[in-house]
Amino acid sequence: MSTTTATRPTCRIIRPNEAYAGKQGFSYLEGISAQSVGSTGLCMVLLTIPPGGRASAHKHEHHETAIYVIAGKAETWFGERLESHVVVKAGEMFYIPADMPHLAANRGTEPCVAVIARTDPNEQESVVPLPELECLVPR
Repeated sequence: MSTTTATRPTCRIIRPNEAYAGKQGFSYLEGISAQSVGSTGLCMVLLTIPPGGRASAHKHEHHETAIYVIAGKAETWFGERLESHVVVKAGEMFYIPADMPHLAANRGTEPCVAVIARTDPNEQESVVPLPELECLVPR
């Protein structure tokens, strides 16, 4: 077997069971990332936002995000001053362009469960907190 073949990434199954605290203020279940499987262009994690949960305002520098809501619903404010607002429900997908300020919250009574994929294989590396925008979205 050549050295190139020996170091080449291979297919892997990940069973999310380790949670970590993200800079956004939520706890994420570890999934596909540079750290877990050696990915070089994406990450994918599982997020549950409890009722009343709210992220910190932030953006993902140079990285796009795709979200698929499995259960519940979440509200997201986005834009340079968080001036736009959407509600994303179970069965819907939501796209966030690179460098877009945003803040998600669950103001419902049920947990919101979502699969999140990002073009940052290190997941938290591109997170840029934007505390100056916090006051723009009522609690």
